[in-house]
Amino acid sequence: MKSGAYKLTGHILWRDKYHHVGSTQARCEQGNPLDNFSAWKESSQLSVPGIHDTWSHQVHTSFGLPAAPQWRSEPVYVEHGCLTTTPKLNNHTVLDGWVLPGLVDVHSHIGLVAEGVATPEVTIRQAQKDAASGVLLVRDCGSPGDTRFVDEHFNVARILRCGHHLARPKRYIRNYGRELESDSFLPEAMVEEARAGSGWVKLVGDWIDRSEGADSTLRPLWSRQALADGISAVHEIGGRVTVHSFSHEAIDDLLDAGIDCIEHGTGLDDDHMSEIIARSIPVTPTVLQVDRFNDFADAAGTKYPVYASDMRRMFEQRYEHFARAWDAGVHFLPGTDAGGYQKHGVMPSELQAWLRFGATPADVIDCATWKARDYLGQPVLEEGAPADLVVYPDNPTASPCEDNPLGGLSVLSHPLFIVRGGISITPQVTQHEVED
Repeated sequence: MKSGAYKLTGHILWRDKYHHVGSTQARCEQGNPLDNFSAWKESSQLSVPGIHDTWSHQVHTSFGLPAAPQWRSEPVYVEHGCLTTTPKLNNHTVLDGWVLPGLVDVHSHIGLVAEGVATPEVTIRQAQKDAASGVLLVRDCGSPGDTRFVDEHFNVARILRCGHHLARPKRYIRNYGRELESDSFLPEAMVEEARAGSGWVKLVGDWIDRSEGADSTLRPLWSRQALADGISAVHEIGGRVTVHSFSHEAIDDLLDAGIDCIEHGTGLDDDHMSEIIARSIPVTPTVLQVDRFNDFADAAGTKYPVYASDMRRMFEQRYEHFARAWDAGVHFLPGTDAGGYQKHGVMPSELQAWLRFGATPADVIDCATWKARDYLGQPVLEEGAPADLVVYPDNPTASPCEDNPLGGLSVLSHPLFIVRGGISITPQVTQHEVED
């Protein structure tokens, strides 16, 4: 598929300076648009694919080092799949509006359905659905199958992979994860998954332990020493580790072990929040998934009353909890937990839900675009970067008002244009066509 030549006009969320501009621009001018994203990365790889050089690793561990992008009113051009302010071609198709970097979903499961591994056809449709919603970059947070074949398609979200979920027998959803008989196997398995994916590892940090009968509830899966050894081993090869955690009990060991990122985070207390703020550990709130905690409690029925009570308590306190974390200064990342039991293509709804705990549309857009991309070490809208962008009809950062309680976030459901690697993407699927 050939990339187009475009002139972006209106308001563009643009970063003036970044690293590796010259070499990347040269590669983009000569390469296949499907390869531009890889070209951007390959000049700064470490031992694990998808993990970058020291400068980018500082971005991974400390928000705010690069200059924040600013709204630019001068035109930006797309040529040979890349962005430039100094065009060399004569004819461009004009795309006018409010231009953002492609949205990011740091917690998705492409290739996962309720029963386990999705078929190749469903896997591709999931990635297409995400792209059609404006999500052009996904950190796949655990998948039971090999989804690298998706990368050969142009109308899909780009994927950074965590490999398999790592869990213990009978301590996670059946057919979803790689189950380890002993936590002594954890460090080796973590390194294997980091190397098999994009340098990220996904741990299941807690799950219901049904061996306690009626007293069963969420319990940690791993010893503190196994966590510390595993996380250290992954860090040694340049990788990072994120963890599923609903409970309060699991957090202390995870923090002591050096965890890099926390998914859900519904068990954090004020001391935990202070610690993760000090260490710039981000949290992915997955609001739409936490909205289902009552369903989890109902499924437990009367067989596991303690677990059901704990899940209902967290459900009832969810927005107060996230508001406390947000107000304290916890760094939030955008994630839908799509796949399995959650639909793909719902990032606009996830981000709109952030308004309920006090985030403004401007905050949300920053977190869902350039801040998430900086954290993952991936390009935003800048000179020489791959042209992964979404054009909206109105200002997505506009404040809510009585007539529009969602403010600018309402436009996220109605993108005008979606461009991935310089190729204009027409949404390929509709909601009812995706089995996810």
